[in-house]
Amino acid sequence: MPVLQIETQFDQGFQGWLVTSRAQVAIGSGADALAPYDMLLGALASCFYATFLDIVEKKRLTLQSASVRVSGEKRAEVPTTLSWVKVELTVHGASDSAGMESAAELAGKYCSIYHTLSQVADMSTVVEFAD
Repeated sequence: MPVLQIETQFDQGFQGWLVTSRAQVAIGSGADALAPYDMLLGALASCFYATFLDIVEKKRLTLQSASVRVSGEKRAEVPTTLSWVKVELTVHGASDSAGMESAAELAGKYCSIYHTLSQVADMSTVVEFAD
């Protein structure tokens, strides 16, 4: 299994960069930077969607486009892990709505980040269709 690696670089305070071999993004508390939970929910959305697309391809389904919205609530008690997370998948131009719903269910089962978060949070997935 390949070793995964990122690097973070910070100025004084909480302003810095997340750097990978492919890209870099501003992180911190500023208006143009991602906060830690922004990155966590973004990681969930991209992992879920990549897994969903793999399943869609294996099922030989088609779609025009899709969007993933992720919301969650942190607990008040420390550590402030997520208490719940909701993944909302909107599929445009789906060839088979029942097949897409099945693919989304399987994506939740096989997405490693979804599975990891499910250890601390109540997870739910909603699939919507648009033309």
